[in-house]
Amino acid sequence: MDVKVCHFTTAHSINDNRIFTKQCVSLAANGFDVTLIAFGDEEFEDVKNRVKRISLNLPVKNRIERFVKRSKVIYNKLLEVNADIYQFHDPELLPIGLKLKRRGKKVIFDSHEFYELQIKHKEYIPFFFRNLIATIYKKYETYVCKRIDAVIQICTLNGKDYFDGRAKKTVFIRNVSLFKERKNCNISSYSNRNSVVLMGTLSYDRGITHIIKACAKVQIPLILAGNFVTEDYKKEVESMEEYSIVDYRGYVNYSELNVLFDKCFAGLSTGLKLGQSPLLDTMPTKAYDFMAAGLPFIISNTKFKVETIEEYDMGLTVEPDNVTEIAEAIKFLRDNKDIAKQKGENGRRAFENEFNWLIEEKKLIELYNSL
Repeated sequence: MDVKVCHFTTAHSINDNRIFTKQCVSLAANGFDVTLIAFGDEEFEDVKNRVKRISLNLPVKNRIERFVKRSKVIYNKLLEVNADIYQFHDPELLPIGLKLKRRGKKVIFDSHEFYELQIKHKEYIPFFFRNLIATIYKKYETYVCKRIDAVIQICTLNGKDYFDGRAKKTVFIRNVSLFKERKNCNISSYSNRNSVVLMGTLSYDRGITHIIKACAKVQIPLILAGNFVTEDYKKEVESMEEYSIVDYRGYVNYSELNVLFDKCFAGLSTGLKLGQSPLLDTMPTKAYDFMAAGLPFIISNTKFKVETIEEYDMGLTVEPDNVTEIAEAIKFLRDNKDIAKQKGENGRRAFENEFNWLIEEKKLIELYNSL
């Protein structure tokens, strides 16, 4: 009899790359009976890549509504599914994970981020309450994680397991690119490439403001792909004098990124050193996408990133809030296309040998088999 698995989220899309495209599809391909429950603009049930998907529609105005309203609705749906193993992807679902465990289910928390560290830098939380809320959250997170079956995390923090002593079992699964979707990348010619690219969530913390200024400084077009974190920030960016350098594409499907990459001689991932960012022993997801596409990239100079870039020689590191330094790095790769191409090929090789989903997928399947 197939083992029945259910992934659920109140904050991520039904098409989320990490949750659906990588984890759920991988589990289904390895013989598990997989259901994914998420919220979206419409309600539907379908089957895609052998994964049963249930999309619920419940608009919410803020995070509190999301926690209260969506949690109640999704819990009733989870009981209907009656899976053997449940995996949840948002910190607000910790109470539901604990409820499912008390019902005798196997339960996994996929900690996409290190939320205690992130809470300390959330601007929507009054400054004087951030440390208190972060401390309370971490204590509750520990309480739940010691009782459920496993925690998945993306990496260590400065070489240490963040959940050491706080969970029954931890597994590290990096959010790298899908090997099969990047196999036919085009790294043959850089001569006609004149732009740089950045994709993902577009926010001040991700370095967008500094990057736009840097590109304008050297008059090199910037392709931006993704959604702005808020409408206010989008308006702020559009009002910048330097915004004329930007080619904004909006949200771009994962499968369409190669078209953008073929226009660019480098990628950018210069997030500011805030919250968990300077401590992470991993690259941002976009950096792994650049590697997979054979694109060299410019990235923030945190300890892990500097060491990795030096080891594989696949890009340049910069101080993320130094506009001049970012601009000089972009100009160097533009003016030295042969070096840029070589660094891109080095990154592609590192992707094929070490940083791809086929390797991470094995860790996921091993965890599920152990449960």
